[in-house]
Amino acid sequence: MHLIRIAPAVAAGILAPALLLATPSFAALSPAPAAPAAAAPSTDPDVDELRVAIARILADPDSGKRVIREANALLDGNDPVAMRAWLESGYQLAQAEDDRVAITTILADPDSGRRVVAEINALLDANDPVAMRAWLESGYRLAQAEDDRVAIARLLADPTISAALRAAAGAALDDNTPEALRHFLEVGRYEVD
Repeated sequence: MHLIRIAPAVAAGILAPALLLATPSFAALSPAPAAPAAAAPSTDPDVDELRVAIARILADPDSGKRVIREANALLDGNDPVAMRAWLESGYQLAQAEDDRVAITTILADPDSGRRVVAEINALLDANDPVAMRAWLESGYRLAQAEDDRVAIARLLADPTISAALRAAAGAALDDNTPEALRHFLEVGRYEVD
């Protein structure tokens, strides 16, 4: 309530000199108007929030090349309108393109198994950016684990493998975590022999 009473008094104090000088008796005594001063840069707190949001996206290790390129350009440009527009719709488009590139890169890998290839083909046919993002975050890990189990089973089917390799493959299957299966195929089987 106290601020409501003060605001009109402050406004009157600010406007009084301007109104006084605008009257005809003082108009002749007033000097020529000065050139307008350069406008001070606006310190909009919203710009800082936009910059922080974009910086968080840059800090995400899952950000792809297009997202990084566009986010850096926005930070360099420092245009709040462009930043806001990109955060509302451009980011999703850039992320979708980066996800498509990541998925097709996985598809091009000759070591990709049947389940991974089948799921990627279904994702590309559906062309749903939300489904692609979800698959990259969790579905890929599960599909790869199934393909890794099949690869380890094929390895165990070979009667010529050593007892140590057979034991290490069995241990990976017993652990049955996607990480243990992948580690065995990428590293563990080469350490045994």
